[in-house]
Parts: sequence; C-alpha cells; structure tokens
Amino acid sequence: MALLELHGIAAGYVDGIDILNDVHLRVVPGTVTGIIGPNGAGKSTLLRTIFGFLHPRRGRIVFDGRDVGGLAPHALKRLGMAYVPQGANIFPQLTVHENLQIGTWIFRHDRARVAGMLERAYVAFPRLRDKRRLRATVLSGGEAKMLSVAKELVTDPRLLLVDEPSAGLAPRIADRVYDRLREVQAGGVTILLVDQNITKAVEVSDYLYMLEIGRVRREGPRQDFADQLREIIRDALLGA
Repeated sequence: MALLELHGIAAGYVDGIDILNDVHLRVVPGTVTGIIGPNGAGKSTLLRTIFGFLHPRRGRIVFDGRDVGGLAPHALKRLGMAYVPQGANIFPQLTVHENLQIGTWIFRHDRARVAGMLERAYVAFPRLRDKRRLRATVLSGGEAKMLSVAKELVTDPRLLLVDEPSAGLAPRIADRVYDRLREVQAGGVTILLVDQNITKAVEVSDYLYMLEIGRVRREGPRQDFADQLREIIRDALLGA
C-alpha cells in the first residue's frame, strides 16, 4: 500500500491557470521518491500542493489512506507529514537549539516527548549538537540546510517532503546533505524529493517521476533512469 497517492491533481496560483495538470503519483513507504524535470515544470508547486499551501482544483491527495486534499499544513504535520522548502528554512537570530524547539511547537505541552525529539535530532545531526548554543547565523550553508531538515524531523514524520536540498551548496557540502537524507530514510522516514541535480536524484532515489509542463512525462525505478541518464538530463534541461 502506498503511503502517499495523488490522483489526477490539478493546481495553480491564479484562477484559470493550472501549473499542475492531471498528476498521478505514488510514494511507497520506506523509499526515496524523486521528482525531476526542467525549470517551470511544476516540481516545487507539487510539494506545496501536497503540503496544503495550495489546494488542488481537481483530484485527490491520499495520505496513509486518508483524503487530505483540503487540510492545512499544521493539520498535515500532526498526521505525520513534514516539509523542507528550498533554501534554509531557519530563524537566523535564534540559536540552533531554539530553532529545533520551534520544530516541536505542536507538541510543546508534552515535555518528555519534546526532550526525546530534540535528543534524536542531535543524534542524527551531531554537528548541530556541537553548535546548539550558537545563533544560526554562524552556520555554514550545509549546516543551515541540515538544521532545516532536523527542524522538521524532530516531529518524527512518516513522510518528509524535501525541495532542492543541494540548492546553493558546493558539491562536497551537498553530498553531506544527501548522505544525511539517506540515513534518515534508512531510519524509517519516507522521502519525496524534488531536485534539479538530476544525477544525484537518480543516485539516491528508489523510484522517480519526471515532470514536464505540469504533467508526468515518464516514471520508473532508479535503474530505468540510470540507463537513460544522458537522454533524461538533456530532456530535463531543454524541456524537450
């Protein structure tokens, strides 16, 4: 059974103009599912629609067997979904620890649970433990991205939506972020990943979808995409 299913999703920002058109997608528990495609294909819009920032005009979003297409982000978070947007989604003037505490806000009345969540975040991201009392402004780009991920993981989500994890990072630093995402997946978190880095997306994903002009152009397991990587990169860059 899929953890997340999209059935014929259409969505957009302006009345009468759909960015997504009849999108069908499945995310299997325990996997990394990648979404690639040219700029403007609707990849980030898809994540925003799944997480409730946009409501679909048509179609159904089913999470763990429940239709969640009309729910707000905070309600989806309570159900076990989390979202890491592109860029560093942190509060730079707060300390690393305070940023993580904000991530636990919806569970703030359960102190024991919050303490356990924070400890698990530090175990998963030991570099953050070393800097927990420092303001987030001192973090490197890679550390800030890791804090963004950790801030969402403290709530123990079942599904993590990640938008462009390597954006603006040097390749060596980006590799560390991908390594952490793989460790998160190995720990039982299902990941839906939007990525402009096609080579890396194919490397870390178990199954992939390629979007073009708001529609799924192709889909398949990692090996299918790896076998046709040069052609796929060409199509994704050119929108051909």
